[in-house]
Amino acid sequence: MADHYYSKKPTAASDRQTIRTELRGRTFAFTSDAGVFSKEGIDFGSRLLIETMDIAETDEVLDVGCGYGPIGITAATLAKRGRVTMVDINERAVELARANAAANQVSNVEVKQGDLFEPVAGRAFTKILSNPPIRAGKQVVHRIFEEAHQHLVEGGQLWIVIQKKQGAPSALAKLESLFASVEEVDKDKGYRIYCARK
Repeated sequence: MADHYYSKKPTAASDRQTIRTELRGRTFAFTSDAGVFSKEGIDFGSRLLIETMDIAETDEVLDVGCGYGPIGITAATLAKRGRVTMVDINERAVELARANAAANQVSNVEVKQGDLFEPVAGRAFTKILSNPPIRAGKQVVHRIFEEAHQHLVEGGQLWIVIQKKQGAPSALAKLESLFASVEEVDKDKGYRIYCARK
């Protein structure tokens, strides 16, 4: 079977490149590689989530499926007195995310390898962020929503980006079945940003 960006150990030959970009008014340099999500540059959905997400200075944030780290690392620059935990199943992505946090001098982050919420068992967060792995299937995406609810403090928020043609209507219905309120905060080019509050 071919590699997916949600493979635990990508077998694609390494092909590192550096992406320079501006997010939330700050310039970042991210190293990406073959075998990780959106290796050529930050995808439109992640960028829309980054520019839309509401992160307070003291938030305790979890980035699920962090890839090489743009969402979580940007969140950490906003949660200056808080902390960001980033998780991914992909070994290569985790290694890159750690290196990218260090390269961008962002120290209030920790990056853990594991399947979805497994590395943060028993912990609760004020904000959970995810550009979910749509190609892994609806079951995995809905599991992220369910487990996010369990890992949020009361009043905490799950911020999700999802494409309309890749299941936004069913994602919205699932979120509304779990959370006290769900708001479509932004939409652009077929992408939807949902904020679900516990």
